[in-house]
Amino acid sequence: MHHRGQFKMATRWGIAGAGLISADFVTALEELKDHKVVAVAARSLERAQEFGKKYGVEKTYSSYEELSKDPDIDVVYVGVIHPHHLSVSSMMIRAGKPVLCEKPLCMNVKETKQLVDLAREKKVFLMEAVWSRYLPVYKEMMKRIKSGELGEIIQVIASFGQPIGHVDRITKKSLGGGSTLDIGIYCVQFASLVMGGEKPVKVVGGGHLNSEGIDETTSATLVYSNGRVATLMCSLRCALPCEGVVVGTKGTLKVNYPMWSSESLESPSGKFESLLPKGRTFNFVNSQGLMYEAMEVRECLKKGLLESSSMSLDETLILAEIMEAMRKQVGVSYSQDS
Repeated sequence: MHHRGQFKMATRWGIAGAGLISADFVTALEELKDHKVVAVAARSLERAQEFGKKYGVEKTYSSYEELSKDPDIDVVYVGVIHPHHLSVSSMMIRAGKPVLCEKPLCMNVKETKQLVDLAREKKVFLMEAVWSRYLPVYKEMMKRIKSGELGEIIQVIASFGQPIGHVDRITKKSLGGGSTLDIGIYCVQFASLVMGGEKPVKVVGGGHLNSEGIDETTSATLVYSNGRVATLMCSLRCALPCEGVVVGTKGTLKVNYPMWSSESLESPSGKFESLLPKGRTFNFVNSQGLMYEAMEVRECLKKGLLESSSMSLDETLILAEIMEAMRKQVGVSYSQDS
């Protein structure tokens, strides 16, 4: 167990996976004084060393196993592709390392249960990296909803669509591609957050597959208790509005584009804006906002918590159930499903 004195020091991160999102996470942490990236592991030493040199990470490992055994690491960020989330995160948890794993936590409900059960059995911290929830705009949204200014919530409308059909990781089935798992999750978690993490009564989904058999366009209706409904749209083929809208009996709140990393919202009580620090170079839009989930992880570890109350493992399981229902109705099955 950690002794309290440790938290006068920086939280020391190990990075599993040397891809674009890992790069953005490491760059985002530069803004924070009490976080330090100490090691990176990749599929090959060459990849790890290249990453280490570019992003100023001293220790480089050619295997995730070596990373899991490093005594100088407080927590591991898992940024490998979706199909490897389960194996890499499991390895870290078995080694007693707290884990922040990229979303979606796993490929399907079965895998998600397996990982959540392992973390609970080993009593090791695990959190799905749904970074949107930790942004000031999302916190403000929940404050305004709870204040009652929208009245009773009736409907959520959220979309995320970008023409990214050329990216292998997103379009190839073997790499865990598909609009639901990759970008649809942002719409699903948005609805779930507003609906209080409740399991929908019913999920209805439809859409289109690409030649690989992954969903490139998916629309879904989540039917919730008490007359509430969420309408979600995701696409790898076109630029959708990428906004999150919450409609109540008294008014409407809108989280502005890009809804997954938004810097502003509007509602009856006026506009709220929280601009991210600028000046660093990122692979994806507004990735500086990744620093907020890192801050949350540090707070949880300081308190000795095994999960974050704002992204609980029970809700992660519900997100997995919703996404599996959506993509199966469009006709997507992954090798992990069999």
